[in-house]
Amino acid sequence: MRSRRARVAVIGVVVGLVTLAGGCASTDDPKANPSPPAGGIEGTVWVANEGGHSLSVIDAASSTVVTTIEGIEGPHNVQVGPDGSRVYVVSGHASTVAALDATTYRLASAAPTGASPAHVVLTPDGQRTYVTNYDAGTVSVYRPDLTPSGTIDLGGGPHGMRPSPDGSTLVVANLKAGTVDLIDTRTDRKVAAVPVGGPAVQVAVSPDSRYAYASVSRPPSVVKIDLQTRVVAGRAEVPTAPAQVYLTPDGRSLLSADQGSKDKPGTALSVIDTATMTPAGSIATGSGPHGVVIDPTGRRAWVTNVYDSTVSVIDLPTRTTVATINMGSQPNGISYAPRPPAPAEPRMSVVLPSPPAESSHGDHGGHG
Repeated sequence: MRSRRARVAVIGVVVGLVTLAGGCASTDDPKANPSPPAGGIEGTVWVANEGGHSLSVIDAASSTVVTTIEGIEGPHNVQVGPDGSRVYVVSGHASTVAALDATTYRLASAAPTGASPAHVVLTPDGQRTYVTNYDAGTVSVYRPDLTPSGTIDLGGGPHGMRPSPDGSTLVVANLKAGTVDLIDTRTDRKVAAVPVGGPAVQVAVSPDSRYAYASVSRPPSVVKIDLQTRVVAGRAEVPTAPAQVYLTPDGRSLLSADQGSKDKPGTALSVIDTATMTPAGSIATGSGPHGVVIDPTGRRAWVTNVYDSTVSVIDLPTRTTVATINMGSQPNGISYAPRPPAPAEPRMSVVLPSPPAESSHGDHGGHG
C-alpha cells in the first residue's frame, strides 16, 4: 500500500495542489491575531491545520482564535455536525475519524478509517457519517456514534464530498478517476460516475439538490452537473487549479478557492454565476486559498490559505478582506457553526486511539 508521501507526490504532479510538509512559517498564538468587528456575524469557525497537527477554533464575531486543539495528526478536513454539538475530523496519520464535543472540546468518539482518509461529512439528519479513503478507493459509513456500518467501493481516489440538501445523494469528487460519483444514501450504493474531464477535487450541491458543482484541477475549471440527467451541464474556467468550492445560501453564486501550486500560488477566490456558469469577479485572499465556507446569511466567508498559513475573513457584500488570522501550518479544511464558541484555554489536547499497525500510512502532506 502506498505511503501518504507517495500519494502527495502523485497528486502534486497530476493536480498541482501540493503543500509541503514543512509548511510556511506561522503562529497560531491567539494573541497574535487581530480583533476587528465582524459586522454582527456570530458563530464558530473550525480550521484543520494539516501541517500543524491541530485544530483552530475561531470566534467569528471577533476574528480571534479561542483555542488550538493539539494531538490530531495530519488533520485534512473538519466538519461541524448538523446540530452543532459535535465536530468531526479525519486524521491522516492515525487513519482515524474523530468526533469532538463542541462545548468541551474533548474527544467524544473515534473510529478507524480506510487508507488515507480525506474528507468527512454527515447526512443532513445527522444519522450517518461518511469518510472518503483516498488510497483505499472507498467511502466508509458510520452510525451517529461513529460505529462502522459499511464500506462503499468506488475505485480511483475519492476525495472531497458533500451530501445533497434533501439527503438523497452523496456526491463524491473522485480525483484519480476524473469523475463525480453519486451514491444513493438509501442503499449506500454507487449509482453513477459522471466524467468531468480532469481530476475532481471537491463538490458543492445546489439548495434544491438539482445540480452539483465540482472543482477540476486540470484544466483549471468548475463543472456544473445535472443530478437528474447525470451529465455535465456547464463549465467555467478559473485562473489556476482550484481546491474547494462553496455556494452562497441562495445558490446563485459559487466561490472557487483557486489554490494553484506552491511555485505558482493563487491569491483569490473566483466568483461564478451558477445560472450562466460565467465569471462574476474575484476576491483577493492570502497565498494558496484552499478551503472556503460561507455563513447562512451569505454575508461572510472564511478562506484557508495553505501557503501563508492564514485564514482570510471576507465580507461578501463588498467582496473585501476584513481580517486575516494567523493559523497553524497548512490550514486546509474549514467549517462553520452558528453557535458562538465555548470558553477554553488557549491550548488544549486530545488523545486519539492508536491505529492498528497495518493502518499506518506514513507521513502526511496536503492536497485538494
